[in-house]
Amino acid sequence: MSDFQNEHDELLDLEEGPSAEELQDQVKRAQSELVQLRERQNQIEKEKQRLEELTRKQDELEHGRNEIIDKLVRSIAIVQRETEESQRRLEQLTTIHDSFAEHLQRLEEIDPKSWSGRELPRELTKGLAAVDEARSVYSRSQSKIAPTVDTEADFSTEAGSFFSDSGDQGFVYWLRSGLAFTLPLLTLGTIALFVWIWHLLTAAK
Repeated sequence: MSDFQNEHDELLDLEEGPSAEELQDQVKRAQSELVQLRERQNQIEKEKQRLEELTRKQDELEHGRNEIIDKLVRSIAIVQRETEESQRRLEQLTTIHDSFAEHLQRLEEIDPKSWSGRELPRELTKGLAAVDEARSVYSRSQSKIAPTVDTEADFSTEAGSFFSDSGDQGFVYWLRSGLAFTLPLLTLGTIALFVWIWHLLTAAK
């Protein structure tokens, strides 16, 4: 009878479950585990963000590197081409400069006052030939001195401005323009004629 009573008490103890103190311990353990899980989750989230940031920077690096490499390669080719063109243009301008300087020296050396009566016709012919040659060299070199596009644009602008300004001027305007263009030549010819006649008269005396 006593054994049956003991077993019955043990069954009652099992059916009653854990005590209040044990429940509190279980709750504390659960809360502690929950805190640890949350901390672990935060760590995992931070690690995820760190890895995502590294991946983004790696992609940005790769994209930026490829982009700037492509631009540098193309720019190097352009700079090399421009350098060669600049060198060629420098040589061209140097040649033009030397040619202009040579013709300028020739023209400045012309001194009609030093010519005798017999030399005058021949020296006048030589002088006019030198002027024509210098003018021809100057005209041919203009397209090389200034870029073609700019020259054409400037010419078109100047021409348009010229015709727009002079279109309504009439006969008087064109007469004055003609005199302005031919007056220097007429003056030079008149002076040369007087010098030639003077030399002839001097030689005859």
